[in-house]
Amino acid sequence: MKYRTPQSGASLIIVMLLLIVVSVLGVGGIQIAMMSEKATRSDRDKQIAWQATEAVLLDAEYDILGVTTGSATRRNAIFKLKATDISKFVAGCGTSGTSKGLCAYDPSVKPGWLTVDFDATGDSAATTEFGSFTGRTFPSGSAGIQPAKAPRYVIEPIPDPYYAATEGPEKSRYIYRITAMGFGPNADTQTVLQMIYRN
Repeated sequence: MKYRTPQSGASLIIVMLLLIVVSVLGVGGIQIAMMSEKATRSDRDKQIAWQATEAVLLDAEYDILGVTTGSATRRNAIFKLKATDISKFVAGCGTSGTSKGLCAYDPSVKPGWLTVDFDATGDSAATTEFGSFTGRTFPSGSAGIQPAKAPRYVIEPIPDPYYAATEGPEKSRYIYRITAMGFGPNADTQTVLQMIYRN
């Protein structure tokens, strides 16, 4: 009469170890996929914010040039070619009327674009919202994949060194430093661009 040898259970242990290894690999794969998706979404948000910032820089140029689809323009009142009205540019940046988003230039203090709150909106904001003086529109808000809010800008007049050297300081002309901020679908995603514009 033959006796069966008792089973040691080694195959069960091996199978359990294999299941643990496969589970760890699966969880790792899911985490990598999720990180990749987050990185892709973040890149998309930055691109949307970047495009909004570029759009508002162009809107600021139109503001200076007086290109408008509406009646509100600052061209004749402020941005004259040879007679910029410096009195409209406010220390700390203007918050109302035609001075909104216009910052006085003073090389002895911190420039306006470093002190202004680009996140602020409404009547008390010291920045100019896209289209305020050009009548142009910019899609923003919570619907779909678009910027959470409209981009904004400030303008500072800087004495033009070329004309100061050729015509003298009494005939000052100005170049404009435009600083713009755009937002992504998440308002915390922000990009800033700055340019010097000669009228």
